[in-house]
This record gives sequence, C-alpha cells and structure tokens, in this order.
Amino acid sequence: MAEDTMLQEAIEALRDGENARAKDLLTRLLKTEQNNPTNWIWMSAAVETAKERIYCLETALKLDPKNATAKRGLVLLGALPPDDSIQPFPIKNQRIWEEELVKEEEEEKPKGFKAVSKSPLVRLAGLAVLGIAVCALAYFGLSVRSPQTIARLINTPGPSPTYTTTPTFINVTGQPSPTYIGPTPLWALLPATYTPTPFYVNTPRAPESIDYSRIFKGALAKGDWQAVISNMQQIATLEPKSADPFYYIGEAYLALGDPGEAVKAYQLALVKNPNFGAAYLGRARAKVMINPKEESILDDINQAIQLDPNWGEPYLERADYELVNGDPEAALADAKKAERMMPDSPLPYLYKAQAELALDQNAQALVDAKQANQLDLTLLSSYLTLAKAYIANGQQTDAIDALETYTTYEPKDVDALVTLAEAYNLAGRYQDVINLMNKALLMDTRDPEGYYQRGFAYLKLEDGKLAEKDLLLSVYYRPDSFKAQIALIQAQVMQEHYGDAYLQTERARALVEGDQDLALIYYYRAISLENINEVSLAVRDWRALLALPEEAVSPQMRVEAQQHLGGLRPPQATATPTATKKPTPTVTLTATKQPTATTQSTVTP
Repeated sequence: MAEDTMLQEAIEALRDGENARAKDLLTRLLKTEQNNPTNWIWMSAAVETAKERIYCLETALKLDPKNATAKRGLVLLGALPPDDSIQPFPIKNQRIWEEELVKEEEEEKPKGFKAVSKSPLVRLAGLAVLGIAVCALAYFGLSVRSPQTIARLINTPGPSPTYTTTPTFINVTGQPSPTYIGPTPLWALLPATYTPTPFYVNTPRAPESIDYSRIFKGALAKGDWQAVISNMQQIATLEPKSADPFYYIGEAYLALGDPGEAVKAYQLALVKNPNFGAAYLGRARAKVMINPKEESILDDINQAIQLDPNWGEPYLERADYELVNGDPEAALADAKKAERMMPDSPLPYLYKAQAELALDQNAQALVDAKQANQLDLTLLSSYLTLAKAYIANGQQTDAIDALETYTTYEPKDVDALVTLAEAYNLAGRYQDVINLMNKALLMDTRDPEGYYQRGFAYLKLEDGKLAEKDLLLSVYYRPDSFKAQIALIQAQVMQEHYGDAYLQTERARALVEGDQDLALIYYYRAISLENINEVSLAVRDWRALLALPEEAVSPQMRVEAQQHLGGLRPPQATATPTATKKPTPTVTLTATKQPTATTQSTVTP
C-alpha cells in the first residue's frame, strides 16, 4: 500500500538523518491515517522540540493505551512517572556482527561440507565468482537494452520536499501544470495585497493546543477550510470550556457553502457562551443562506449588536438585510454607523451607495460607489453598484467599463448582463445588446428585462417583427411594466398594426403614473386612431396632448400634434380625411430597470 511505502521512506529518512524529509512524509501520512499510533510514534522522532515529541507520544498513547513504546518515550521525557512494569529501552543495540557472533557461539559447529562452506576464504572466493558473473550479465544486458529503456530506469533525485499541510500523493507521476485560461485575477492587478482583517476572537490557547492553533492559523490564511475544521475540533476537545473553536468551525462551514453545519457549530458556541456576539452574527449569516426571509435572522443580528455595540460587522449585516427587504432608509442609517466604526472598509460605502440609489440620491450614490471601489479593487459587487450609479447619473460610457469588468469575472450573472445591455442601449450599441442578450436569455428564459432590452434594440434597428416578439414576452412576464407596454406599441405602429397598437394603449392606460406617461398614451393612441379612420377620436387625443403641461410634452411631440390637427378635419366636413403616414418616433431608454414613475420611456426630439 502507498501508506506502508510512505512510512518506510520516512523511517529510512530518519535513519539517514534527514529529519525534515521524514517529517514531511509523516505529516502527509497523518493526513490520511491520523488514528494510527505508529505514525505518531515515528513523528515523535522527526520533530525538533521536546514539547512536540511529548505531544506526538501522548497522541499515540491515547490511540493505543497499551503501547509500551509511547509509554517509554513519555517516561524518558518526564511526561510520565517511572513505571517498573514498562520495559526500559535497551541502552545500546548490538551490532549485526555481534549478533551473528553470539549466534555462532551458541550454535553447534558444523562438520564436513558445511564446515568448508562456512570458511571465510571459501565465502570470499564464492563472492568473487558471483561478482564477475553479475558484471558480465550487466554488461550483456546494457548492450542489448534500448536507450529508451535505460532512460526510464534512471532516477535523478530532485530537491528535498518541503513541509506542507496540504496532502500530496506519493508515487504519482508528475504532470505539467495546466495553463490558466481566463481573465487575470483582480488581485494580480493590485500594487500590493490587502492586509487581512484581524480575528474577531483571539483567545489565548492552552499549552496542549498551541500546535493545533499554529496549524489552524496557517490553514485559515490559505483558505484550507477542512484543515481549519479538523484543527479546531481538536482544540475543542482539549479545551472543553472554550466557545471560539466552534465559532471558527462555523465560519469554515460557511466558507464551504454548508450553512446547515455552520448553524450547528454556532449553536454549540452559544451553548458554551450565550454572550458570544460573533456566534449570533455567524448564525444569522448562515440562516440567510438557508432562507433569507426567516424572521429570526434579524433577532440574531440585533442580539450581536446589543452584546457588542461598537462592532461594525453586525450593522453591515443588518443594512444588507434591510436592503433585501426593501427598507433603504434603515439600511442607509446602519451603513453610516458601520462607516464610523470601519472607515477603511469598502462595505459601508457600498451599502450606502445601494441605499442611496434606491432613494434616488444618485449623485451621492456615485460618490460612495467610487469610494467603495477604490478601497478594494477586488470587491466585484462594487463594480456592479458603481455601474448602476453611473447609469443613474447619465454616464453610460463609464458604466460600460465597470460592467464589462464585473461580467468578465461573473459571466453567469444574468442581472448584470441585462444591466450591461441597458448601458449598451443607452450608448447606441444595439447589435452588442442583441449578442449579449442572446446568451443571457439562454440562462434565464423568463427574464422580462432581458426581453425588453433586446426588443428595444430591435426597435432601434427598425426590425419591428423581432421587436414585437421580444416585447410581447417582456409584457407577458411583467405586465405591470409601463415602459415595456409603450415599446410594444411602438413596434406595432412600426409594422402598421394600428388596431393592435390602439388596444395596447388601452391596456397601458391603467399603468399611467404621471403627465409624461399620459402624453405617451395620447400620442400613440392618436396615431393609431388616425390610421383606422377614427378621425374625431384622434383629434380629441391630439388636443388632449397639447393641453398637458409644457414640461410633460417634448417639443417634437407638440409640433407633430399641431401638424396633425392642421391636416385633419372632423367627420362632418365635406372633405375626405386623409390618413397621415405613420411617424417614426425616436425613443430613449430608461435609466433604471425598475418600473417606477420616473423610469418610463420618453420620446425625444
């Protein structure tokens, strides 16, 4: 077995004085066979300090209470009192030639051929003949063996392995490192790496836990969460009254994406210490992953704040919870509190920007989004929030740069892809919108905003048929979107489907939230009525459009209304009314995705 081979290699390394190599081999072996007392006994010979040797031997003795070797070692190291029942180590091992000499003295002297064969001279002659034969065979074998075979038999030793806590396989053929394909990691673009956040808990460890604690810190720095869990489980056993081992076990399970096990670990920490605020916060985060609408989440966050009101993390968590549950004002207040406690963290500024966007405080949102992004260039969510702030402030080009960075590293985030499509539409890059949404809508076939953005692009490219197809789906999946309803009417007018357009204006009429929305209804309904020969009704809508406040009607719409009224006559007149050729209105895209009173499509001159 591979484990047996590794153990033999470690023993040979110890005998050759290569303790570092032996320690490395035994460390890897203990990763797979942690409950084998033999491995721990040999490890006691490889470590450097007496404390480490005692730890290894004590572990071996716990696994095998009758292990005499472990007991002897602990007695010699002073960790156990002397015990007469334990056989002492031999003071000096006999050499092999001494053992053979004793055996020869004890055995009866041979006679006849045996005596001749036992003669040293005869043996020496035999060895010489055997050596000549071996050399001849070797020469013959090498002369007929192919060069390729010889190359395979050569074993060039490489550098000695270095100590690592990550298990590696033994006797596995080395493979070349795979070529990395993908975008350059964001951290590689930084002039210097960020300083990690210090531990919330820094409990002094018991002497018997120090080694585990050292391994734990290394594993935590590397993100080796399984090693974090195993070492903290050992510390929890050695320190039964400590709560923080279970807290860190919960954090590791959270990082591994196992919130169920994380909740169990946090609850064990709270059993040990009911006033442990960090465990309440950890449990709240785990519950969010399981069910973000669970009512007890807020209770845990509030408890963490009550126990440690000067800790910024719970305020951030509560701000995030409030943003998800539609309370941006409360989220903004909590983010500002966290900012005072954590001025160097990007998260308070990020949550502030998100809350400010929801409250239409777009200028300040852009300031805070920039600050969050500058504080941590590796925080991907800051690019998405920054892009939304740029769009809200009419800076489409900057929004595209931020969104392209975000979607490069998060190519499956459909919402971000749709936001990028919106920015492309605002910048007039309609074919890019279509290409992008062709991919995004394969990932989410029911995204109403994705269909709207692609339909709008088709509309701008004057492909009314494809525009109508997408916009019908957008309206189907989100019937309360006024901007989608208006865009659908435009696609129908473009195809001269005036009857359908008129019916659609009647449906959209129920979604009107202001004079600007009403102006669009009058405009497109008048065009539809005029082209189905309902002249008097068309005149009524043109006049209603002109009667709206000046700021609600664009100059182009006002001019068109006056021109149509000048060319139309009521039905009772003798002249035959002439239908006006359909207009081709120019439409601009909304700045945000949500169907609110300020986010509808508008007609521009």
